[in-house]
Amino acid sequence: MKSVLMTGFDPFGGETVNPASRAVSKLAGKVIDGHRIITKEIPTVFGKSAYAVEQAIRELNPNLVISVGQAGGTHAIRVERLAVNIDDARIPDNEGNQPKDAATAVDGPVAYWSTLPVRKIVDELTNSRVPAFISYTAGTYVCNHVFYSASHFVAVNQLHTKVGFIHVPFLPEQVIDKPPTPSMSEEMIVQALEIIVAVCTG
Repeated sequence: MKSVLMTGFDPFGGETVNPASRAVSKLAGKVIDGHRIITKEIPTVFGKSAYAVEQAIRELNPNLVISVGQAGGTHAIRVERLAVNIDDARIPDNEGNQPKDAATAVDGPVAYWSTLPVRKIVDELTNSRVPAFISYTAGTYVCNHVFYSASHFVAVNQLHTKVGFIHVPFLPEQVIDKPPTPSMSEEMIVQALEIIVAVCTG
């Protein structure tokens, strides 16, 4: 059976939960359009996160890689269009690393486009009454690091795997002490991820 690798980060930045890994875990083993979803929690750590995704790609040879991360403060599903070749951390990662002005891959291009049907995904999400928009920056933290690294790994190894990145809002429980920060229910985030897989595999 064809497979989809979906990854989500562990909690970071003082949070006790990460909506990405929590929602992703709910899709483990689910089959959509003949594709089995294989999920993996990855560390919010420069280097180790990219290595974990690359190893999973080697082992699983998935048709599709969708990495999911938390974007606190956003009000909607952010479908990322561009991964850039820079690590520039505003805060330390979960092991205290805080790179500044560093290349994600010294031999890599400036950027990679997502190979997911970004516009189609956003259209389908909004038609399903899930707030969503196209984002042109995945930031310069570990989310972008993983997005770029996976894209570079696929390109260098001439794989046919499609790669993309999705940012999701905080969960309601995370914003109780952060008014007026927006949030999204876990159920809607899971629904959004299911729709995204269906669009990419259908």
